[in-house]
Amino acid sequence: MKVHHSSFIIHHSLKIAAASVFAGRAYQHIFWDAPYRELLWDAQLMKPAIEALTPWTWNEYVTNLAVDATIQKWMVGIGVFYLLCAVACLFYEKMPRWVRWPIWLGVVGQVLLALLYMKEFFFSTGQFLEYALQFSTPVFLIYFAKYAGGTQDRSNDFTIPAWLVLAMKIATALTFACHGLYAVGYYPRPGLFTTMVMHSLHCSEVFAVNLLLVAGWLDFAVAVGIFLPFKWSKWFLLYAAIWGLLTSFARITGNFFWDFPLESLHEWAHQMVYRLPHGLVPLVVFMIGQSIAKQKANAL
Repeated sequence: MKVHHSSFIIHHSLKIAAASVFAGRAYQHIFWDAPYRELLWDAQLMKPAIEALTPWTWNEYVTNLAVDATIQKWMVGIGVFYLLCAVACLFYEKMPRWVRWPIWLGVVGQVLLALLYMKEFFFSTGQFLEYALQFSTPVFLIYFAKYAGGTQDRSNDFTIPAWLVLAMKIATALTFACHGLYAVGYYPRPGLFTTMVMHSLHCSEVFAVNLLLVAGWLDFAVAVGIFLPFKWSKWFLLYAAIWGLLTSFARITGNFFWDFPLESLHEWAHQMVYRLPHGLVPLVVFMIGQSIAKQKANAL
């Protein structure tokens, strides 16, 4: 089954969403840190290989400053690669095909990053699946552009298979449901969640905790409601788009200090950027549904 919709706004929204994932992660890798040492310094997994392939003992390896410096340089290199992936996504249809292919490698890197965060959080499956929108959005862009045929015509309509829209819904449902697991306390709720709500809304801790509980159950409602017929699912998609963007921007509003404005942005802006797909992808699905509903109404 195929559906029809206009391409311009949706295509550009997906490009921004995919580019934001890579741009935010690029900044993280270049200026901050990523959990690669969770793997590289895991004695159970790495000790046999290190002692077999290098002249060091395990203790010499983990205390070697040169090794640590090399890990840091590799992270910067990965960050530069992600920056190039962001540019390739933003100008996708203008790039030669050989420039597009590395985006797939970038997607593999995002999946690996999600696995490392899962390992860091005691192998919680929800921690991995919460990143579903982030590591799948560049894939959505690739296939969307394939069916769009590279068109930039605002009036042009084209077909897209229903499975791609379904995949966007599944990734959205996974991200929101897993986020909800933390909000309601199924997994230990990060103190940062409560702090961000308190700083953003200037409210008490009790109010923040209760708001998170309500938001968590609404996340579960979104994970189910977006699969309903569009006349009902559109409200869940709109809520997901708004809430996804609000929780992204909360990384800044909840952690911004006027006494240290540049430092606040340096630490938190990239975390807002790579979460933008949490709102943009549900918005894309909503726009597709709106276009389909309009075409059906016009056909009557």
